[in-house]
Amino acid sequence: MTGSTNHNRSFVRAAMKAPYLERDEERALAERWAHENDADALHRLVAAHMRLVIAIAAKFRHFGLPMGDMIQEGHVGLLEAAQRFEPAREVRFSTYATWWIRASIQDYILRNWSIVRGGTSSTQKALFFNLRRLRAKLSGGVDRRPDNEVHAEIAAAVGVSKDDVALMDSRISGLDTSLNAPVVESDSGGTSERQDFLVCDRPLPDETVGAAIDQERRTRWISNALTVLSDRELRIVRERRLSEESVTLEALGSRLGISKERVRQIENRALEKLRAALLRDLPDGDRAMI
Repeated sequence: MTGSTNHNRSFVRAAMKAPYLERDEERALAERWAHENDADALHRLVAAHMRLVIAIAAKFRHFGLPMGDMIQEGHVGLLEAAQRFEPAREVRFSTYATWWIRASIQDYILRNWSIVRGGTSSTQKALFFNLRRLRAKLSGGVDRRPDNEVHAEIAAAVGVSKDDVALMDSRISGLDTSLNAPVVESDSGGTSERQDFLVCDRPLPDETVGAAIDQERRTRWISNALTVLSDRELRIVRERRLSEESVTLEALGSRLGISKERVRQIENRALEKLRAALLRDLPDGDRAMI
């Protein structure tokens, strides 16, 4: 940890010592990089603007994320700006790069500030990064205003719904809690972890195995019972009872060349034969399902 801190300090000192660029020199470097792919020009252009990255990253320190990581993300945004910058537009590179640096740092914060995602649309990002400031401004004074009034004004200012403001406010106000956080049990005086009290509704491994064995056994019993049926009985049972979409008596009778009433009679007789075969082969404990 100390080594990382010293590295960050050295990086900041080096960035602060980099010389400023005059407008003409900045444009010449940008053109060499844009038109000639000059890596040295890119290095000088980026090095001269690293102090801008540090200054922008410092504005987001209150989110509690490592300053070094935010500077690195800002550096990525700076490189992206250098890749997209068009010198012919007569805009200072620092003005253009500021947006890319800030956007890169904000994306990093949204990904890492909380395990709960706060939304990535432009309006949700604006709400995330301005909620604290707007809340402090609107709820200030001696008499604290109700939350619903504050949320309504923030929603109108940012362009989102009041429910979105309330949800984002609850996410920002509530801190993430580790599942390994200790919990003291009042009855025994012992200490457990929060994850010990999480309830899993999935079946236990032995229950899963037992259910699979039972299902396999019952499938085998049914397959054996089907062997007592004639070909026509088996076809009728399969199409009427064992397929996902049951065929109507009339349609099945048309296929077999018999009346739908005859199909119904054959089906009932086949089901009785199946029931008798299953009752003969099934153990007593499984006969309740027939």
